[in-house]
This record gives sequence, C-alpha cells and structure tokens, in this order.
Amino acid sequence: MINDTSASFAHEYREGDPEKVTLLLLHGTGGDEHDLIPLGERVLPGATLLSPRGQVSEGGALRFFRRHAEGVLDIPDLQRRADDLATWLRDQIATRSLPPRVVAVGFSNGANIATAVLLRHPGLLAGAVLIRAMMTYTPDPVPALHGTRILVSSGRADPLVPAAQVDALHALFTAAGAECSVVWQHAGHGLAPGDLVAMREWLATF
Repeated sequence: MINDTSASFAHEYREGDPEKVTLLLLHGTGGDEHDLIPLGERVLPGATLLSPRGQVSEGGALRFFRRHAEGVLDIPDLQRRADDLATWLRDQIATRSLPPRVVAVGFSNGANIATAVLLRHPGLLAGAVLIRAMMTYTPDPVPALHGTRILVSSGRADPLVPAAQVDALHALFTAAGAECSVVWQHAGHGLAPGDLVAMREWLATF
C-alpha cells in the first residue's frame, strides 16, 4: 500500500494481479482516496487499485470539480479537471506499469468526473461503473466510444438524480457507441447492497 502526493493527486495505490484490470476508484463529495478501497477489494478481489483524492474543497468537503450549487455544475472546471485526471492516469499507467485495461468506479461526484473522462478521452478507460451519476453536459461532437463498456447504477428514490437524467446519460453513451447498461436500485443517493452485487457480476466479465 502506498499513499503519496506525486503528479499532483494524493492517492492510494495497491498492486494487484497483472492479469486483472486496474480499478480507478473515484470518491464522492466529502470522501477521500481511502473511501472506496474496501469497495474495490470486495467487487474485484486481486485487482490493482488506484484511488486519487479530489483537489477541490467545498466547505472542507473534498470534490473532483467545482459546482455553483447542488445540481448546478461548473462545466468548464469539470472539463479542465477531467483533463488533469486523464493526464495523471496516463502517467500512472506508464510509470507504475499498471494493467493497461482501466475501469473507473465512481460514486456521485466521482462518477460525474469519470463520465467527463470517458467523453473527453475516449479509449483511455476500458469501462466504467457509474454509481448515482447525473447528466453533466452533452459534448459536441459526441465522441466514439465503441468497445467501451459502462454500467450505470442508479437509485429509484434518488432525490439528486431524476430518472430523466439517467435516461439522458444512457442515450448519450449509446449514441457514442458504448455498451451501456443501467441497473436500478431500491435506494436513494447512497450506496446500497444491490450496487455491490451489480458491480461484482459486471466486473467479473472483464
């Protein structure tokens, strides 16, 4: 286990089986680089884990990008910080000789920046698990994401992400050529046991 601040993102790294994928773990608002490590260990035992810390502080709560208010995102900041994260990830892949197939596992704010990385850097991620993701913006042009696999896990009682946004996100990824599946949990915005089951089953196919 390594915790350091190289390449501008404090992060936690755990080396795993080189035959498995690398899980890029992206925490939600108020989390840090430690939050999703236990989740990664549970849903894909033996995988390489790479978990960066968000660089934005909102009243002391860490995030990956700024927002103007709840549900009102700072899109230019989201795009810039997604580019920074992509650059850092490429450096980590090269310097650590990580398993090259990287799957993002993002929760809430982490899922939203994972979405931006998918849209702005097609091909960098082999796939993504997006837990409680919202529709952030529509890129022009829509990138080509053929061969990219995406699982969106949403809560039917989520007060922050209406079903219409989940439908729009699914439509965007499908239009981009990604293989996108949506699973609905009997949950609100927080993680639920069904999320772990869905992730474990989906990741086992990589």
